[in-house]
Amino acid sequence: MSAKLDLLSQNLQQHCGNRITSQQIAFGEITIDVDVGDYLEVMTTLRDEPELRFEELMDLCGVDYSTYKNSAWTGKRFAAVSHLVSIAHNWRVRVRCFAPDDDFPSIPSITSIWNSVNWFEREAFDLFGIVFPGHNDLRRILTDYGFIGHPFRKDFPISGYVEMRYDPDQQRVIYQPVTIEPREITPRIVREEGYGEVDNA
Repeated sequence: MSAKLDLLSQNLQQHCGNRITSQQIAFGEITIDVDVGDYLEVMTTLRDEPELRFEELMDLCGVDYSTYKNSAWTGKRFAAVSHLVSIAHNWRVRVRCFAPDDDFPSIPSITSIWNSVNWFEREAFDLFGIVFPGHNDLRRILTDYGFIGHPFRKDFPISGYVEMRYDPDQQRVIYQPVTIEPREITPRIVREEGYGEVDNA
């Protein structure tokens, strides 16, 4: 671990302590896990504490861990992952918070801490169905007005549930059940006779 990462790790432990449930280092950055009950307090500390001073939230994304790394996942299913940057100290941290309920994932909004997270939380709501209580304008941002479901959930069908098309008889756009037949899209492999054989002569 570099001296800078070591200092950041010590500062995180000093100011957030047991509110950090786990800490890992990957790709030269620290990732911390925080319980939903401590989420707002930890995020405020990360922004306001002079020894941490994460002034910028660069990104927040939703994650569905239902089939993580092509295997069964035993923990909670949905998480919000934030990427914070300190301009003053020139370091980054990744903060992950799991929603306690898989059926109705809910994580407090941090728009009052970083207003740049507004559209990121809307995107996580739209695509993963994660609700952010405290967000003052939580509505869909990428899908259509009548869209049903959350398309980045791993159990959402690739072709979706409904399709829309223009109906010339009704002279308007209509929604109808998907007419696409599910199919396997594995490419057919055609090889010549003797392909890959090594001539040892």
